[in-house]
Amino acid sequence: MLNNPTNPMHPAASVDELLDRMSRTGFQGRKLGESYHIWKEMIETPNVTIILGLSGAMIPAGMQECLIQLVEHRFVDAIVSTGANIFHDVCEHLGVRHYRGDHLVNDAELYQQGIDRIYDVFAVEKEFQNVEQYIATFAQSLGSSRMSSRKFLSLLGEKILADRPKGRSLLAVCTKNNVPVHVPALADSAIGIGLVSAYRSGAELVIDQIADASELAAFVEDAERTGVIYLGGGTPKNFIQQTEVIPPRNGQEYIGGHAYAIQYTTDAPHWGGLSGCTFEEAVSWGKERPESKKIQCFCDITVALPLITSALITSGVVRN
Repeated sequence: MLNNPTNPMHPAASVDELLDRMSRTGFQGRKLGESYHIWKEMIETPNVTIILGLSGAMIPAGMQECLIQLVEHRFVDAIVSTGANIFHDVCEHLGVRHYRGDHLVNDAELYQQGIDRIYDVFAVEKEFQNVEQYIATFAQSLGSSRMSSRKFLSLLGEKILADRPKGRSLLAVCTKNNVPVHVPALADSAIGIGLVSAYRSGAELVIDQIADASELAAFVEDAERTGVIYLGGGTPKNFIQQTEVIPPRNGQEYIGGHAYAIQYTTDAPHWGGLSGCTFEEAVSWGKERPESKKIQCFCDITVALPLITSALITSGVVRN
């Protein structure tokens, strides 16, 4: 119990070295450093399929390029996201920007000016409405069809690439690299608002969210081992977790839990919500293996993600 003393935290010249040193300290700094080592191990270990859960509104907060580079470096193999993230991502691809604002502001005045606030980030409501209409028009063009959100978003990724080839977005990069993107609560977003507009105009497109659950479960079943990384919690976390307890296609027992698990969250477990739920609790459901390498870091994602992404890239780790 007393074989591993903490190390004094000295400044480091590179981010990967910084997180390595932090992993030998204490508290959440240590957890952040340990999460870097586990994610790096996932990347270096053959036949580990890595699934990323993306919650909240990280794109407006400026995390888009970090997420894009995780995909471009093949540090993740599939993404489950809130609809908000993908909507804001599409906005950025189409040239609609988010702006640094202030959380100490008169929101009634913002409303009068047509400005939406996401904590300390501003956006123009009319521009959002234009993108919602863009999505509605696209949905109408698909005619009478039924598909998962993954398939719909893949087609939308192709659409934005065709309409704005020089645009840059997570969805476009995922489309180019065949990384599936699932949004299990698609209606609960501005993408859903666009689809409602299409629906009320007679569009016959049906987004089959049960197909999403089956597709992602099949993706996990086909993997030798899986590692999961949760940026926040919410629906994306549970949607990925439940793949381990959906009966496999061949009718055998459940497949036994993810082999690796990392979560960055500001939620606490004692309120009983899934976003703060510990991985130890998930073991009782069979969603994580008892022996899996698992770390939860209680930290703002906008602090953790740039550090982790920079450290992984700086380390020179390459996907096997």
